[in-house]
Amino acid sequence: MNRLTHVMKVLVLTVFAMAATAVIAGDGHAHGHGKASFKKLAEGKHRSDENKARNMYRHPAETLEFFGVQPNMTVVEIWPGKGWYTEVLAPYLKDHGQYVAAGFAKEPEHKYADYFKKANQALADKVGDKAVYGNVKTVQFFPENDLWELGPAGKTDMILTFRNLHNWMPDLEASFKAFYENLKPGGVLGVVEHRSRAEQDPKGGNGYMNEAYVIEVAKKVGFKLEAKSEVNANAKDSGDHPQGVWTLPPTMALRDKDADKYKAIGESDRMTLKFVKPQ
Repeated sequence: MNRLTHVMKVLVLTVFAMAATAVIAGDGHAHGHGKASFKKLAEGKHRSDENKARNMYRHPAETLEFFGVQPNMTVVEIWPGKGWYTEVLAPYLKDHGQYVAAGFAKEPEHKYADYFKKANQALADKVGDKAVYGNVKTVQFFPENDLWELGPAGKTDMILTFRNLHNWMPDLEASFKAFYENLKPGGVLGVVEHRSRAEQDPKGGNGYMNEAYVIEVAKKVGFKLEAKSEVNANAKDSGDHPQGVWTLPPTMALRDKDADKYKAIGESDRMTLKFVKPQ
């Protein structure tokens, strides 16, 4: 009987080892679970060298694992831009879940309208490759144009947004309310944002947000703070630069002036917050 138990244990361990190998050794578009799968996608052949080079600053595998993304979820990403995180999220969700890109307005009334249009087009071109990205759904979220498209209210498992909160100032509360209403009970709002410990600028003009302020606004609309992570922290970033956060990589707003100094700092210090809509 002991020998039989030993054999069964060996078989179970072998099955688990084979499963783990299948996730890690996939083709870059595999749909396993957890950090190994996110990491494989983040380093996938479908991503440019330029985008992959930013993994060291943006930590996509660790960040998505922290938020708890699962392959059968409906996940809405707010303002994905040209699709940096789309390249990881959409392939991961394509077989069993749904990725929704809540992008910029198609005809935005904004001083950066040209950038928004180009970003929308770049994203559309990217997700047109259905073999990699599946059937991505695109909607328009643009508070300044009164566009609040996110998907069917109460059906979304997770809403994610990366480095965008300052764009929705001074009325961040309105955006958080829209996210809260869209999520199903128990749904998650995952936020990554440039972090300053200084008092909050009402306009968010330097690109940085005060973490306590963000938490306060989220709680005000009904969210519960589930957890915080320092995975995207950068102690070298003081948050006080001539051109705000855009002084740092990847923008380098001052171009060659003090370039070595700002490259040595790296990308911004960022808060990583997981909020939950109570059941």
